Amino acid sequence: MLSTIIYRSHISDEVPLKTLAKLAVEANKVNESHNVTGILLFNGTHFFQLLEGPEDAVLAIYDGICRDPRHHNLVELMRDYAPARRFGNVGMELFDLREYDQAKVLQAVLDKGTSKYQLTYDDRALQFLRVFAEATERENYFEIPPGDAWEFIAESSKRSLKEAVAATDDYSFVFQPIIDPLSRQVVSLEAVMQPASGVSSSEYLAQLPREERYEVDLKSKKLAFALAKKLGIDGLTLSINLLPMSLVVVPEAVDFLLQEIHANGLVPEQIVVEVTENGAIARADEFAAAIRKLKASGISLAIDDFGAGSAGLLLLAQFQPDKIKIDRNIIHDVHKSGPKQAIVQAILKCCSSLQITVIAEGVTKPEEWMWLESAGVCHFQGALFAAPELNGIPAVAWPEKVEAW
Repeated sequence: MLSTIIYRSHISDEVPLKTLAKLAVEANKVNESHNVTGILLFNGTHFFQLLEGPEDAVLAIYDGICRDPRHHNLVELMRDYAPARRFGNVGMELFDLREYDQAKVLQAVLDKGTSKYQLTYDDRALQFLRVFAEATERENYFEIPPGDAWEFIAESSKRSLKEAVAATDDYSFVFQPIIDPLSRQVVSLEAVMQPASGVSSSEYLAQLPREERYEVDLKSKKLAFALAKKLGIDGLTLSINLLPMSLVVVPEAVDFLLQEIHANGLVPEQIVVEVTENGAIARADEFAAAIRKLKASGISLAIDDFGAGSAGLLLLAQFQPDKIKIDRNIIHDVHKSGPKQAIVQAILKCCSSLQITVIAEGVTKPEEWMWLESAGVCHFQGALFAAPELNGIPAVAWPEKVEAW
Protein backbone atom coordinates (compact mmCIF):
# COMPACT_ATOMS: atom_id res chain seq x y z
CA MET A 1 0.00 0.00 0.00
CA LEU A 2 1.40 3.40 -1.02
CA SER A 3 1.75 5.66 2.01
CA THR A 4 2.38 9.43 2.16
CA ILE A 5 3.81 11.56 4.97
CA ILE A 6 4.30 15.32 4.77
CA TYR A 7 6.09 17.35 7.41
CA ARG A 8 7.44 20.85 7.97
CA SER A 9 10.46 21.70 10.14
CA HIS A 10 12.87 24.51 10.99
CA ILE A 11 16.55 24.26 10.10
CA SER A 12 18.83 24.31 13.15
CA ASP A 13 20.94 27.45 13.59
CA GLU A 14 24.25 25.56 13.60
CA VAL A 15 23.65 23.91 10.20
CA PRO A 16 25.59 25.72 7.40
CA LEU A 17 23.43 26.24 4.34
CA LYS A 18 26.25 25.01 2.11
CA THR A 19 25.85 21.52 3.58
CA LEU A 20 22.24 21.15 2.43
CA ALA A 21 23.19 19.72 -0.95
CA LYS A 22 25.12 16.95 0.84
CA LEU A 23 22.12 16.36 3.09
CA ALA A 24 19.93 15.85 0.03
CA VAL A 25 22.39 13.42 -1.53
CA GLU A 26 22.46 11.34 1.67
CA ALA A 27 18.67 11.35 1.91
CA ASN A 28 18.37 10.36 -1.74
CA LYS A 29 20.55 7.26 -1.21
CA VAL A 30 18.58 6.17 1.86
CA ASN A 31 15.23 6.72 0.16
CA GLU A 32 16.28 4.92 -3.01
CA SER A 33 17.32 1.87 -1.03
CA HIS A 34 13.85 1.78 0.56
CA ASN A 35 11.88 2.50 -2.64
CA VAL A 36 10.78 5.82 -1.16
CA THR A 37 10.41 8.90 -3.37
CA GLY A 38 9.21 12.44 -2.89
CA ILE A 39 10.50 15.99 -2.81
CA LEU A 40 12.29 18.23 -0.29
CA LEU A 41 11.60 21.97 -0.40
CA PHE A 42 13.59 24.64 1.44
CA ASN A 43 12.74 28.33 1.74
CA GLY A 44 15.76 29.54 3.71
CA THR A 45 14.24 28.76 7.11
CA HIS A 46 11.89 25.82 6.80
CA PHE A 47 11.98 22.40 5.21
CA PHE A 48 8.91 20.84 3.62
CA GLN A 49 9.20 17.19 2.70
CA LEU A 50 6.80 14.82 0.98
CA LEU A 51 7.65 11.12 1.36
CA GLU A 52 5.93 8.38 -0.66
CA GLY A 53 6.46 4.65 -0.73
CA PRO A 54 5.64 1.36 1.05
CA GLU A 55 4.16 2.16 4.46
CA ASP A 56 6.78 0.39 6.60
CA ALA A 57 9.63 2.01 4.65
CA VAL A 58 8.12 5.50 4.86
CA LEU A 59 7.54 5.15 8.61
CA ALA A 60 11.09 3.91 9.20
CA ILE A 61 12.63 6.80 7.27
CA TYR A 62 10.33 9.31 8.96
CA ASP A 63 11.30 7.97 12.38
CA GLY A 64 14.94 8.71 11.58
CA ILE A 65 14.03 12.18 10.28
CA CYS A 66 12.28 12.96 13.58
CA ARG A 67 15.52 12.22 15.47
CA ASP A 68 17.77 14.27 13.16
CA PRO A 69 19.31 17.21 15.11
CA ARG A 70 19.78 19.26 11.95
CA HIS A 71 16.23 20.54 12.25
CA HIS A 72 13.68 21.19 14.98
CA ASN A 73 10.01 22.19 15.46
CA LEU A 74 9.04 19.29 13.22
CA VAL A 75 5.29 19.26 12.55
CA GLU A 76 3.59 16.37 10.77
CA LEU A 77 1.11 17.90 8.35
CA MET A 78 -0.39 14.83 6.71
CA ARG A 79 -0.28 11.04 6.93
CA ASP A 80 -2.37 9.35 4.25
CA TYR A 81 -2.54 6.86 1.39
CA ALA A 82 -2.59 7.36 -2.37
CA PRO A 83 -3.16 5.37 -5.58
CA ALA A 84 0.03 6.64 -7.26
CA ARG A 85 3.22 8.56 -6.52
CA ARG A 86 3.13 12.29 -7.04
CA PHE A 87 6.93 12.60 -7.37
CA GLY A 88 7.89 9.17 -8.58
CA ASN A 89 10.96 10.25 -10.55
CA VAL A 90 12.59 12.26 -7.79
CA GLY A 91 14.44 10.35 -5.08
CA MET A 92 14.86 13.29 -2.74
CA GLU A 93 16.04 16.27 -4.74
CA LEU A 94 16.49 19.46 -2.75
CA PHE A 95 14.36 22.21 -4.26
CA ASP A 96 15.47 25.67 -3.05
CA LEU A 97 12.49 27.98 -3.42
CA ARG A 98 14.69 31.08 -3.10
CA GLU A 99 16.13 30.43 -6.57
CA TYR A 100 12.77 30.86 -8.31
CA ASP A 101 10.51 33.78 -9.13
CA GLN A 102 7.60 33.91 -6.67
CA ALA A 103 5.03 33.91 -9.48
CA LYS A 104 6.50 30.80 -11.10
CA VAL A 105 7.74 28.79 -8.13
CA LEU A 106 4.66 26.55 -7.78
CA GLN A 107 4.76 25.45 -11.41
CA ALA A 108 8.49 24.87 -11.14
CA VAL A 109 7.87 22.49 -8.25
CA LEU A 110 4.98 20.74 -10.03
CA ASP A 111 7.17 20.24 -13.10
CA LYS A 112 9.23 17.85 -10.95
CA GLY A 113 6.14 15.71 -10.37
CA THR A 114 4.75 12.64 -12.03
CA SER A 115 1.13 13.05 -10.91
CA LYS A 116 -1.28 12.52 -13.78
CA TYR A 117 -3.70 15.13 -12.49
CA GLN A 118 -1.48 17.62 -10.58
CA LEU A 119 -3.95 20.08 -8.96
CA THR A 120 -6.94 19.12 -11.11
CA TYR A 121 -8.83 17.27 -8.38
CA ASP A 122 -7.74 19.20 -5.28
CA ASP A 123 -5.26 16.62 -4.08
CA ARG A 124 -4.55 17.39 -0.39
CA ALA A 125 -0.85 16.65 -0.56
CA LEU A 126 -0.35 19.01 -3.49
CA GLN A 127 -2.47 21.66 -1.78
CA PHE A 128 -0.08 21.49 1.20
CA LEU A 129 2.79 21.85 -1.23
CA ARG A 130 1.12 24.87 -2.86
CA VAL A 131 0.66 26.62 0.51
CA PHE A 132 4.31 26.11 1.43
CA ALA A 133 5.69 27.07 -1.98
CA GLU A 134 3.61 30.23 -2.13
CA ALA A 135 4.23 31.05 1.58
CA THR A 136 0.55 31.80 2.20
CA GLU A 137 0.26 30.38 5.74
CA ARG A 138 3.44 31.36 7.55
CA GLU A 139 1.50 33.33 10.16
CA ASN A 140 0.37 29.95 11.57
CA TYR A 141 3.93 28.71 12.15
CA PHE A 142 4.76 28.93 15.85
CA GLU A 143 8.45 28.34 16.56
CA ILE A 144 9.04 27.16 20.12
CA PRO A 145 12.28 26.46 21.99
CA PRO A 146 13.04 22.93 23.25
CA GLY A 147 11.38 21.67 26.39
CA ASP A 148 14.48 22.22 28.53
CA ALA A 149 14.27 25.97 27.92
CA TRP A 150 11.97 26.10 30.98
CA GLU A 151 12.15 24.75 34.51
CA PHE A 152 8.99 24.05 36.47
CA ILE A 153 9.48 24.96 40.10
CA ALA A 154 6.85 23.97 42.65
CA GLU A 155 5.82 26.60 45.15
CA SER A 156 6.02 25.65 48.80
CA SER A 157 2.37 26.30 49.64
CA LYS A 158 -0.09 23.45 49.52
CA ARG A 159 -3.34 22.95 51.37
CA SER A 160 -4.46 19.55 52.62
CA LEU A 161 -7.09 18.39 55.07
CA LYS A 162 -5.90 16.32 58.01
CA GLU A 163 -9.31 14.69 58.22
CA ALA A 164 -12.06 14.16 55.67
CA VAL A 165 -15.17 16.32 55.77
CA ALA A 166 -18.42 14.33 55.71
CA ALA A 167 -16.55 11.62 53.83
CA THR A 168 -18.25 8.52 52.46
CA ASP A 169 -16.89 4.99 52.25
CA ASP A 170 -17.36 5.00 48.47
CA TYR A 171 -15.58 8.13 47.24
CA SER A 172 -13.86 11.40 48.03
CA PHE A 173 -12.66 14.25 45.76
CA VAL A 174 -9.37 15.30 44.25
CA PHE A 175 -8.69 18.94 43.42
CA GLN A 176 -6.61 20.20 40.51
CA PRO A 177 -5.92 23.85 39.69
CA ILE A 178 -6.53 25.59 36.37
CA ILE A 179 -3.82 28.21 35.95
CA ASP A 180 -2.52 31.11 33.90
CA PRO A 181 1.20 30.20 33.89
CA LEU A 182 2.69 33.46 32.65
CA SER A 183 0.80 35.60 35.16
CA ARG A 184 1.43 32.94 37.85
CA GLN A 185 -2.21 32.89 38.83
CA VAL A 186 -4.52 30.06 39.86
CA VAL A 187 -7.80 30.97 38.19
CA SER A 188 -9.95 28.01 39.22
CA LEU A 189 -10.06 24.61 40.89
CA GLU A 190 -11.69 21.47 39.59
CA ALA A 191 -13.15 18.94 42.02
CA VAL A 192 -13.28 15.40 40.59
CA MET A 193 -14.87 12.42 42.29
CA GLN A 194 -12.28 9.81 43.35
CA PRO A 195 -13.92 6.42 43.99
CA ALA A 196 -12.37 4.35 46.79
CA SER A 197 -12.18 1.37 44.44
CA GLY A 198 -9.58 3.14 42.28
CA VAL A 199 -11.64 3.23 39.09
CA SER A 200 -12.44 6.52 37.34
CA SER A 201 -15.54 8.46 38.33
CA SER A 202 -17.19 7.67 34.98
CA GLU A 203 -16.54 3.94 35.44
CA TYR A 204 -17.85 4.08 39.02
CA LEU A 205 -21.07 5.79 37.98
CA ALA A 206 -21.55 3.50 34.98
CA GLN A 207 -21.49 0.47 37.30
CA LEU A 208 -24.43 1.78 39.32
CA PRO A 209 -28.03 0.89 38.48
CA ARG A 210 -29.47 3.46 36.09
CA GLU A 211 -32.00 4.74 38.64
CA GLU A 212 -29.18 5.45 41.14
CA ARG A 213 -26.47 6.73 38.80
CA TYR A 214 -27.70 10.27 38.32
CA GLU A 215 -28.72 10.80 41.94
CA VAL A 216 -25.30 9.66 43.21
CA ASP A 217 -23.60 11.90 40.64
CA LEU A 218 -25.58 14.97 41.75
CA LYS A 219 -25.64 14.31 45.49
CA SER A 220 -21.86 13.69 45.57
CA LYS A 221 -21.37 17.42 44.98
CA LYS A 222 -22.45 18.04 48.56
CA LEU A 223 -19.10 16.58 49.64
CA ALA A 224 -17.23 18.55 46.97
CA PHE A 225 -18.66 21.83 48.25
CA ALA A 226 -17.95 20.89 51.90
CA LEU A 227 -14.32 20.08 51.06
CA ALA A 228 -13.97 23.32 49.13
CA LYS A 229 -15.27 25.30 52.09
CA LYS A 230 -12.86 23.56 54.47
CA LEU A 231 -9.93 24.19 52.12
CA GLY A 232 -10.81 27.88 51.85
CA ILE A 233 -11.23 28.77 48.18
CA ASP A 234 -12.24 32.41 48.58
CA GLY A 235 -11.78 34.28 45.32
CA LEU A 236 -11.48 31.13 43.21
CA THR A 237 -14.06 29.50 41.02
CA LEU A 238 -14.83 25.83 41.56
CA SER A 239 -15.60 23.45 38.70
CA ILE A 240 -17.68 20.34 39.28
CA ASN A 241 -18.45 17.58 36.77
CA LEU A 242 -21.97 16.35 36.10
CA LEU A 243 -23.47 13.82 33.74
CA PRO A 244 -25.76 15.89 31.51
CA MET A 245 -28.80 13.80 32.43
CA SER A 246 -28.25 14.32 36.17
CA LEU A 247 -29.74 17.77 35.64
CA VAL A 248 -32.84 16.18 34.09
CA VAL A 249 -33.47 12.87 35.84
CA VAL A 250 -33.04 14.06 39.45
CA PRO A 251 -35.98 16.24 40.51
CA GLU A 252 -35.05 19.87 41.30
CA ALA A 253 -31.39 19.20 40.55
CA VAL A 254 -30.48 22.88 40.14
CA ASP A 255 -32.24 23.74 43.41
CA PHE A 256 -30.18 21.05 45.19
CA LEU A 257 -26.94 22.55 43.86
CA LEU A 258 -27.96 26.05 44.94
CA GLN A 259 -28.92 24.81 48.41
CA GLU A 260 -25.53 23.14 48.93
CA ILE A 261 -23.62 26.09 47.47
CA HIS A 262 -25.19 28.47 49.98
CA ALA A 263 -24.92 25.97 52.86
CA ASN A 264 -21.15 25.93 52.43
CA GLY A 265 -20.65 29.68 52.25
CA LEU A 266 -20.10 29.74 48.49
CA VAL A 267 -21.93 31.77 45.85
CA PRO A 268 -23.44 30.55 42.56
CA GLU A 269 -21.21 32.86 40.52
CA GLN A 270 -18.25 30.94 41.95
CA ILE A 271 -19.37 27.59 40.54
CA VAL A 272 -18.83 26.12 37.07
CA VAL A 273 -20.74 23.00 36.04
CA GLU A 274 -18.83 20.93 33.49
CA VAL A 275 -20.69 18.55 31.21
CA THR A 276 -18.89 16.34 28.72
CA GLU A 277 -19.72 16.68 25.05
CA ASN A 278 -19.93 12.90 24.68
CA GLY A 279 -22.35 12.51 27.59
CA ALA A 280 -25.71 11.14 26.48
CA ILE A 281 -28.39 13.83 26.28
CA ALA A 282 -31.98 12.65 26.02
CA ARG A 283 -35.10 14.70 26.77
CA ALA A 284 -33.47 17.66 25.06
CA ASP A 285 -36.16 20.18 26.01
CA GLU A 286 -35.85 19.35 29.72
CA PHE A 287 -32.06 19.51 29.52
CA ALA A 288 -32.26 22.93 27.84
CA ALA A 289 -34.65 24.14 30.56
CA ALA A 290 -32.24 22.94 33.27
CA ILE A 291 -29.34 24.75 31.61
CA ARG A 292 -31.38 27.97 31.43
CA LYS A 293 -32.21 27.66 35.13
CA LEU A 294 -28.59 26.89 35.97
CA LYS A 295 -27.27 29.96 34.17
CA ALA A 296 -30.08 32.19 35.42
CA SER A 297 -29.02 31.35 38.97
CA GLY A 298 -25.47 32.59 38.30
CA ILE A 299 -23.78 29.19 37.83
CA SER A 300 -21.53 29.01 34.77
CA LEU A 301 -21.47 26.23 32.19
CA ALA A 302 -18.42 24.54 30.65
CA ILE A 303 -18.11 21.83 28.03
CA ASP A 304 -15.50 19.32 29.15
CA ASP A 305 -13.48 17.07 26.80
CA PHE A 306 -14.38 19.30 23.86
CA GLY A 307 -13.49 17.48 20.65
CA ALA A 308 -13.82 13.97 22.11
CA GLY A 309 -17.41 13.38 21.07
CA SER A 310 -19.81 14.25 18.29
CA ALA A 311 -21.99 16.91 19.92
CA GLY A 312 -19.50 19.65 20.78
CA LEU A 313 -20.39 22.11 18.04
CA LEU A 314 -24.10 21.54 18.63
CA LEU A 315 -23.71 22.25 22.37
CA LEU A 316 -21.65 25.31 21.50
CA ALA A 317 -24.43 26.66 19.29
CA GLN A 318 -27.39 25.73 21.49
CA PHE A 319 -26.20 26.50 25.02
CA GLN A 320 -23.45 29.11 24.69
CA PRO A 321 -21.14 27.80 27.44
CA ASP A 322 -18.93 30.20 29.35
CA LYS A 323 -15.89 27.93 28.99
CA ILE A 324 -14.72 24.94 26.99
CA LYS A 325 -11.93 22.52 27.88
CA ILE A 326 -10.13 21.05 24.87
CA ASP A 327 -9.89 17.28 25.19
CA ARG A 328 -6.51 15.95 26.33
CA ASN A 329 -6.25 13.68 23.27
CA ILE A 330 -6.11 16.78 21.07
CA ILE A 331 -3.63 18.46 23.43
CA HIS A 332 -1.25 15.46 23.46
CA ASP A 333 1.79 16.27 21.27
CA VAL A 334 -0.07 19.17 19.62
CA HIS A 335 3.32 20.80 18.94
CA LYS A 336 4.12 17.98 16.50
CA SER A 337 0.75 17.51 14.78
CA GLY A 338 -0.48 19.76 11.99
CA PRO A 339 -4.07 18.40 12.11
CA LYS A 340 -4.30 18.98 15.88
CA GLN A 341 -2.87 22.49 15.48
CA ALA A 342 -5.47 23.31 12.83
CA ILE A 343 -8.26 22.05 15.12
CA VAL A 344 -7.01 24.09 18.09
CA GLN A 345 -6.69 27.23 15.97
CA ALA A 346 -10.23 26.77 14.65
CA ILE A 347 -11.55 26.29 18.21
CA LEU A 348 -9.75 29.43 19.37
CA LYS A 349 -11.08 31.51 16.49
CA CYS A 350 -14.63 30.31 17.09
CA CYS A 351 -14.50 30.86 20.86
CA SER A 352 -12.89 34.27 20.45
CA SER A 353 -15.87 35.35 18.35
CA LEU A 354 -18.27 34.03 21.01
CA GLN A 355 -16.25 35.35 24.02
CA ILE A 356 -15.88 31.82 25.41
CA THR A 357 -12.83 31.05 27.57
CA VAL A 358 -10.68 28.18 26.30
CA ILE A 359 -8.83 25.86 28.70
CA ALA A 360 -6.26 23.26 27.60
CA GLU A 361 -6.54 20.19 29.84
CA GLY A 362 -4.19 17.26 30.22
CA VAL A 363 -1.02 19.26 29.52
CA THR A 364 2.01 17.11 30.39
CA LYS A 365 4.88 18.46 28.24
CA PRO A 366 6.57 21.88 28.15
CA GLU A 367 6.38 21.86 24.33
CA GLU A 368 2.60 21.39 24.43
CA TRP A 369 2.25 24.36 26.76
CA MET A 370 4.61 26.56 24.71
CA TRP A 371 2.83 25.87 21.43
CA LEU A 372 -0.62 26.41 22.94
CA GLU A 373 0.50 29.64 24.61
CA SER A 374 1.84 30.85 21.25
CA ALA A 375 -1.48 29.99 19.61
CA GLY A 376 -3.39 32.09 22.14
CA VAL A 377 -4.44 29.74 24.96
CA CYS A 378 -4.04 31.37 28.39
CA HIS A 379 -5.52 28.84 30.82
CA PHE A 380 -4.05 25.39 31.42
CA GLN A 381 -4.62 22.29 33.50
CA GLY A 382 -2.41 19.24 33.72
CA ALA A 383 0.31 17.30 35.48
CA LEU A 384 3.00 19.59 34.01
CA PHE A 385 1.87 22.22 36.52
CA ALA A 386 0.10 20.24 39.25
CA ALA A 387 -1.25 16.71 39.67
CA PRO A 388 -4.64 16.23 41.36
CA GLU A 389 -4.51 16.20 45.17
CA LEU A 390 -6.84 14.04 47.28
CA ASN A 391 -8.76 16.21 49.77
CA GLY A 392 -6.37 19.08 49.13
CA ILE A 393 -5.05 21.78 46.83
CA PRO A 394 -1.67 20.86 45.32
CA ALA A 395 1.29 23.18 44.99
CA VAL A 396 1.72 24.58 41.49
CA ALA A 397 4.99 24.22 39.55
CA TRP A 398 5.40 27.56 37.79
CA PRO A 399 7.54 27.87 34.63
CA GLU A 400 10.88 29.65 34.98
CA LYS A 401 13.00 30.45 31.92
CA VAL A 402 16.40 28.77 32.01
CA GLU A 403 19.16 31.41 31.88
CA ALA A 404 20.78 29.89 28.78
CA TRP A 405 17.62 30.72 26.90
